[in-house]
Amino acid sequence: MKLFFNSCLNSYTDSLRHIRGSGKISVHVASLSAAFAVAVFASGCSDASSAVSEEDFTQYVNPMIGTDFTGNTYPGAQVPFGMVQLSPDNGLPGWDRISGYFYPDSTIAGFSHTHLSGTGAGDLYDISFMPVMKPAKVADAPLGIHSRFSHDREQATAGYYKVHLDDYDIDVELTAGDRIGVQRYTFPAGDAAVILNLAKAMNWDRTVDSSIKLVNDSTIAGFRYSDGWARGQKVYFASRFSRPFDSVTMNSVAIENPDGASNGWGVTATFDYNTTAGSQLTIVTALSPTSVDGAFANLDAEAVFADFDDYRAAARDKWNSELAKIKVKTPASLDSIASLDRKTVFYTALYHSMLAPTIYSDANGDYLGPDGNVHHADGWTNYSTFSLWDTYRAAHPLFTVINPGRAGDMAKSLIEFALQLGRLPVWNFWGSETDMMIGYHSAPVIVDAILKGLGSKIDAEKALDICVATARKGDYRQLDKYMELGYVPSGNKDWSMSKTMEYAFDDYCIALLAQKLGKEDIYNEFMQRASNYVNTFNPATGFFQPRDPAGKFSKEFVAEEYDEEICESNAWQYLFSVQHDLPGLMELLGGKEKMEVKLDSMFTYVNPDTELPIFSTGMLGQYAQGNEPGHHVAYLYNMTDNPWKGADRLHEIMKTLYTNTPDGLCGNEDCGQMSAWYVFSALGFYPVNPVEGRYELGTPMFSESSVSLPGGRTFTVKADGLSDSARYIKSARLNGNVIDGTSFTHDQLMDGGVLELEMSSRHD
Repeated sequence: MKLFFNSCLNSYTDSLRHIRGSGKISVHVASLSAAFAVAVFASGCSDASSAVSEEDFTQYVNPMIGTDFTGNTYPGAQVPFGMVQLSPDNGLPGWDRISGYFYPDSTIAGFSHTHLSGTGAGDLYDISFMPVMKPAKVADAPLGIHSRFSHDREQATAGYYKVHLDDYDIDVELTAGDRIGVQRYTFPAGDAAVILNLAKAMNWDRTVDSSIKLVNDSTIAGFRYSDGWARGQKVYFASRFSRPFDSVTMNSVAIENPDGASNGWGVTATFDYNTTAGSQLTIVTALSPTSVDGAFANLDAEAVFADFDDYRAAARDKWNSELAKIKVKTPASLDSIASLDRKTVFYTALYHSMLAPTIYSDANGDYLGPDGNVHHADGWTNYSTFSLWDTYRAAHPLFTVINPGRAGDMAKSLIEFALQLGRLPVWNFWGSETDMMIGYHSAPVIVDAILKGLGSKIDAEKALDICVATARKGDYRQLDKYMELGYVPSGNKDWSMSKTMEYAFDDYCIALLAQKLGKEDIYNEFMQRASNYVNTFNPATGFFQPRDPAGKFSKEFVAEEYDEEICESNAWQYLFSVQHDLPGLMELLGGKEKMEVKLDSMFTYVNPDTELPIFSTGMLGQYAQGNEPGHHVAYLYNMTDNPWKGADRLHEIMKTLYTNTPDGLCGNEDCGQMSAWYVFSALGFYPVNPVEGRYELGTPMFSESSVSLPGGRTFTVKADGLSDSARYIKSARLNGNVIDGTSFTHDQLMDGGVLELEMSSRHD
């Protein structure tokens, strides 16, 4: 069947045509034009001055860092915390391609609008476009339609990506806004096509149903429903093309459930163009979690320019506003190449730290909750994509410094999600709770925001209620046994020991919130629970160990081996996971000197017979920088008589495990945690206990760093005499006053001022 558009197109609701079935529909489109509305470019939440810095900090961002080895990052276009992550997909499945892109690959099979930054879970890849010259190059599944490409003709920086598709001689450029992705294709002469494939799926993701509707000669809309890690995910979209289609062909294939039952449709549309050399096509696509109408409203709010370069400039300005919040000066001892590399590693880490959580509400505040209902964020922005087992440690504390407004909204987002779900989320995105990882680490993020006064839109009483309800939920993840025995018993190969450790920390956080609200009974209950970590400590071995229901520790225990009762780690890597009670930990280990010996052993001991799993990377002895449980450990040398050892370890990690190369991340980025660790550490301090409101000193990587704070205040770190050898802090003064000890408080940081560190090459 062939449909013709006349010059008078009906409204969206009247011209809607839903393509179903397994047949084809071809649409020949008359030469009509569609104008873009022009308005002020919609901007997201900002916590500091929105004025764009004169310096272009995006020049120091290299999105290729982490796209090789185990980083699992993507190189495509996104604005800070944006809903859209428009990035190339290599077209092949596999753990290395979790983010859709793996640097060693040589093919591109589409440009999709959603991606996860550095996780170990393969999902999203929604709304995938692919430009081609006919006939398209097709390989066997799963690759399908694709093109070869070369890194020599590929560019990436903050908010912008460009690549040349070698098989078609097409240049593809990508940029983004908060809720939109913008593509520009530059074609050779010939028969071109743009393929939108909503049936496409990779890794854990599978299409459940989809739809593409022709609105007019240059506008389409629809949805893609999928299942995978995000259960019941719904993505709605609306796209405007800068040039009317010459013709359109649609195909639909029936999709079957794993049980064989027919479930929905996978729809593909091919938009044909006859092109001349150098002719360009721009496509602006808005996403929505609620409806096609929501996608159109987002499109109207953000698709305000007629030219791709204007969108690119707006994205660059958004990134500069965020990146300019921290300004650094490299040590004079570095040559120009080393200086540029150090700044690039730092600003790329700052960039990576702001790719998630992501905006998850329409421009009008509507969003889809885990209960399946549309909710409204009134006066705040709803966020999703919370990798909490990772990010509660450093990423969220970083946001409380440089993005306190967003940090408050993120905490409120978690509370509202919990109220709609009935318990705290563990790892949620796109309206779905994945239940990945352990603990209930929404608690530290929520509590930290409230304790730091970021909760003006948060009902602290409701927050405490849902935290307590979750922690008392006996049928959830062995919490009944945890409350009964004081630990989670082993036997199910379900990370029991780690659950005990993580629950104890979260219980401590809940106790702090109860204390703030004057709930003495709840405070006492949860402070008692916070000491449960002691129940998994075996004095005979000096390690925390899995413990069976009868209270017995295994006699076959080997600390460096990886046990299914320990979450993605071994007993060495969980030994120091007591951030909330370090004096208690020191006592268990036998005092200050023995704790130092244990720290020394952790960073040096290697058993050559131990087979390392995929998540144990960035290894220094038994320490794994590539995984999160040990991220605070080097700072624990501050509790010993030799804190210089911590400076040595930190300097080694930052110099050797973070580099300006595609394999420059030593482990999964994990939605910003790996990079947030670097940002804090390179500044010279770190939140060892993420909710204590205190930072431990380490060793800075910059001779001067200035952090812009709300209210026009600035916190500056000056490291006098810093070099790679002069990395030890001889003395520290804050606003002229000698720091007594090895730490300072969050309040002192946020008040602004100058932290002056006298550096030395001697550690005695």
